[in-house]
Order: sequence, then C-alpha cells, then structure tokens
Amino acid sequence: MKAKGGRKSSASLAVATLARPEAIPRPDSPYDLTDEESAEWWAVVNRLPADWFPRETHGLLSQYCRHIVSARRVAQLIQQAMKADAFDIDAYNQLLIMQEREGRAISSLATRMRLSQQSLYDKSKKKLPPTGKLPWDP
Repeated sequence: MKAKGGRKSSASLAVATLARPEAIPRPDSPYDLTDEESAEWWAVVNRLPADWFPRETHGLLSQYCRHIVSARRVAQLIQQAMKADAFDIDAYNQLLIMQEREGRAISSLATRMRLSQQSLYDKSKKKLPPTGKLPWDP
C-alpha cells in the first residue's frame, strides 16, 4: 500500500510516538562486581525505568551495590557477635561503627541517584491540613 502524500492532519501530529521500553537496553552489571553485588545491581536496574541510569552513574551504582552487600555482611557479623559465648564489647562497638558508616554511604548514594524516598518526594504534592469544620467535629 502506498503512503499518502501531502500534509499530515493535526490529529496525527498530536499523537505522540513512544519508544518501546524493550528498545532501551538496561545497563549490564560491570564485570568487577561479585555475584551478590551483581544481583543487587540487577534488582535496582530492573526496578526502575530502562533509561534511569545513564553511563555516568554506573560508578555510583556499582559502589551502591558494594555498600549494600558490605552492610549485609556487617549485619551478619553483628548477629554472630550477639550470639557469641564471650561477648566482646570493643569488637561489637567496631561493628556498629562499620554498620553506621555503610548506612551513611548507602543513603548518600541512593539520594544522589534518586533511589530513596526522600529524593522522590514532591513538595508540590504535599497534602495540606483540612481547613474548616470536619464532618466528625461537634
């Protein structure tokens, strides 16, 4: 079938052509990540739109995944320390310091890549308190 020549209608111009989500490739995890870090990479990348992570953010995402796995390891060590027969308060304190440091790194990276709830919060959509009398007020 031959295409029509001439001008396009305003209705046909008003229709937006959307790219198929499958057409935008998701960034592959870097080869220097461990299997567990790579699984975290894919969990994050698959949760967000395909174009969420441009090339310049891949280093941040790699570090984010490393910190997530490290925080998990530290949490396991803390659990082991709590169950140990001989509780070492100094070792426990060091683990808590490590856990707090990992948490700060995760929070910072998540906010920079707009992964956290705080970075996605839209102040313009904030619900204002109701004005006037409420139905259940006397």
